Amino acid sequence: MCVILVPILIVNCTLLVKSFINKDEVPDFGGTLPLIVLTDSMYPDIKSGDLIICKAVDAKDVAIGDVISFYDPAGKGTSVVTHMVIDIINEDGKISFKTKGINNNTEDRLPVPEANLIAEYTGIRIPGAGNFAIFMQSTTGLIVCVILPIILFVGYDVI
Repeated sequence: MCVILVPILIVNCTLLVKSFINKDEVPDFGGTLPLIVLTDSMYPDIKSGDLIICKAVDAKDVAIGDVISFYDPAGKGTSVVTHMVIDIINEDGKISFKTKGINNNTEDRLPVPEANLIAEYTGIRIPGAGNFAIFMQSTTGLIVCVILPIILFVGYDVI
């Protein structure tokens, strides 16, 4: 049990510390980022509620057809979008990407500047794990998944 739980604890603690230190960045663990998908714009490849694994990548290494995660240029830098690259624009040495959700009818309105690029989707997804992670962030999830097991472990040791 400890062999399974200790690495999970180390990864989670690292992600928590990085999220507090760098509030404006998506926390990573060795260049690998777990992201929760909230919409079906990439359905059927990636579904709402999935946890996807992305790897930090340089903009010049992105190719047409790659699926990238980026800060939405239409937003205020707070929402992260994962879409497929349909075109690469290189103007005066500055790279930007035209993207589209494969389940969307049209391409994204604004091109994604390379500064907004976060990572590339590795093809690894854990179906439904994103919903579980969101549940864990709620008060009920904290009680059910953290406090209750601690009480049970302590109670078992006392008995």
